[in-house]
Amino acid sequence: MPHSQTSAPRDSLAGVRLARGASPWLLPTVATAALSLARSRRSKAAAAIAVPTTALAAGMLWFFRDPEREITQGRVISPADGVVQSIMPWKDGRTRVAIFMSPLNVHVNRAPLAGTVTSVEHIPGGFVPAFNKESENNERVVWHFDTELGDIEMIQIAGAVARRIVPYVPQGTKVEQGERIGLIRFGSRVDIYLPEGVEVDVEVGQKTVAGVTRIDRD
Repeated sequence: MPHSQTSAPRDSLAGVRLARGASPWLLPTVATAALSLARSRRSKAAAAIAVPTTALAAGMLWFFRDPEREITQGRVISPADGVVQSIMPWKDGRTRVAIFMSPLNVHVNRAPLAGTVTSVEHIPGGFVPAFNKESENNERVVWHFDTELGDIEMIQIAGAVARRIVPYVPQGTKVEQGERIGLIRFGSRVDIYLPEGVEVDVEVGQKTVAGVTRIDRD
């Protein structure tokens, strides 16, 4: 059965598929770039502004892209694009896989398994770089999913620039594996906790693709 991709309606601009939640940041930037370009032939000041604003608008379009994905079959798939930052055994028998997302990555996160969202908790905190150990105390959203493997915890962690995490689905929602569930703006980290007995099939430094890279091993 095809995976549902309807949980997070996307914004759009000139045919580019954009992540839901992009408009408040993107539209003012694009409007400023378009206005400065329109006036650049008659104003040196507008021409000077046109170059950086157009570059910024292009960067915003790239950052907020939301490509379609062919979802991989497997028990646990990556919830985020990025690089595996650490793999750490936890005291309760679980294993935490931390994925660092740079500003160049797609920042739409996806459900690692099919199941029901049992909890979506926003926890206020700081904004140190997401690759820093102190990022454990950053602004974050803690997710819990009731799945065939039991309770799965996933945490979206804001970085030094990311000041907003945008959940797409509320508590009680049934999600398909690989379905879009949220967005973190401008550089961040996503942690997923694998249950006891589930072996990790990625390694530190490995690149991951949300909805495509399998995290666990049979």
